[in-house]
Amino acid sequence: MNGFLAELKRRNVYKVAVAYAVASWLLIQIATQVFPFFEIPNWAVRLVVLILTIGFPIALILSWAFEITPEGIKRESEIEPSKSITHHTGRKIVALTLVLGVIAAGLLAFQLLGPKRATNFQANTASAPNESAGPIPDKSVAVLPFENLSDDKSNAYFTEGIQDEILTRLSKIAALKVISRTSTQKYKSAPDNLRDIGKQLGVAHILEGSVQKISNAVHVNVQLIRVANDEHLWAESYNRKLDDVFGVEGEVASAIADQLNAKLSGTEHEAVTEKPTQNTAAYDAYLRGLSIEHDQYGYEGYQRATEAYAQAVQLDPKFALAWARLAVLRSFLYFNSVERSVNTPVAVKEAADHAMALAPGAGESWIAKGAHAYRILRDFEGAVAAYKEAQRRLPNNSFVLQNLAFVQRRVGRWQEAETNFKKALELDPRDISLLSAVGGEFYMYLRRFDDARRVLDRAPGDCPRF
Repeated sequence: MNGFLAELKRRNVYKVAVAYAVASWLLIQIATQVFPFFEIPNWAVRLVVLILTIGFPIALILSWAFEITPEGIKRESEIEPSKSITHHTGRKIVALTLVLGVIAAGLLAFQLLGPKRATNFQANTASAPNESAGPIPDKSVAVLPFENLSDDKSNAYFTEGIQDEILTRLSKIAALKVISRTSTQKYKSAPDNLRDIGKQLGVAHILEGSVQKISNAVHVNVQLIRVANDEHLWAESYNRKLDDVFGVEGEVASAIADQLNAKLSGTEHEAVTEKPTQNTAAYDAYLRGLSIEHDQYGYEGYQRATEAYAQAVQLDPKFALAWARLAVLRSFLYFNSVERSVNTPVAVKEAADHAMALAPGAGESWIAKGAHAYRILRDFEGAVAAYKEAQRRLPNNSFVLQNLAFVQRRVGRWQEAETNFKKALELDPRDISLLSAVGGEFYMYLRRFDDARRVLDRAPGDCPRF
């Protein structure tokens, strides 16, 4: 037995075992830390652990049976004892083990102290995240779901599209605070408890409306209400032909800005009033895509929305907004391995490039560019830059802020990510998926459990999942 143990020592089996154990621990820690950031499934981590476990006895057997020589790897039985250099190899293994041990110790220290440091440098903002501070701003508005007055209830998508486009135009005005659609869609078109809704959403004004589509005629009715006293500040009716309805959204947004004394820059006025297309059929397909995308979250719904946007750009190749949404959805489907034969990197780039070429000043084009950089190129810095450009043009767009925060989190910019998550929650306070991402993932990773609990406690049970 003593001779066997001595032979184990001479052949460096003990040293190989220790080196293998340290290297395996290091690889497992790297996998558990890095894989989630690249959204690699959990089974891949388990596979790494399984392979390393199986490899341990194999490594010991190989260290017993073979020896590394200047001429290469040879069977131990073929080497004369006087020519064996196992002692030199052993010193190299010890040196390698020490290096790996230092790296492993550093990684362990990062795991233990990293989240704590991330918390400490944000200590000044560690109060309850996204809780309203101070009074509700007077220049704030939420657009409630419009009522579909059409006899043909299948026209609901058209009503939703008009509402969504008005909200989108308003979101381009930096002087306003505009609540995202996700948080407003749970409410009725003309609710009785406006004060409660205003408090829940953190706004001083509510926009209600209705749309009636009859053949080629469209009737749009809107009214702006101050929630504090139910005062009707402004109301207007628009009677348009279908091929002349494109400008209504911009007119409504401009009127609301005037009522709330929100000054528009020249760039904002152009963005708010610009007509997206002159092609009625393309616009109709685009509105169908928006309705599907918002109401049917999931791969199947996104595939249908993609088909609608593809139809829109086929009908009007100069329809920049449709190209932009097509790029975003195709990047999402490619990223999740859905119909990659159609949603290819080339198709995503083509759609994003079209949007940027047609409307380089539109925030939607920069969103498409960011999605392409993030999901296709895996260019995180490029994605951050693009999303920041989009946010500058769409200051009230929660979707941009969320995506910007996700990428900033991925590259370790914790404070910037938290700031943008908070801004997103201010604009979308009842989005349960956003609340889950901030409370259930972001703050939990930073081990700020009290903040995580406060965010998650805000999630309403009846809030729709988008």
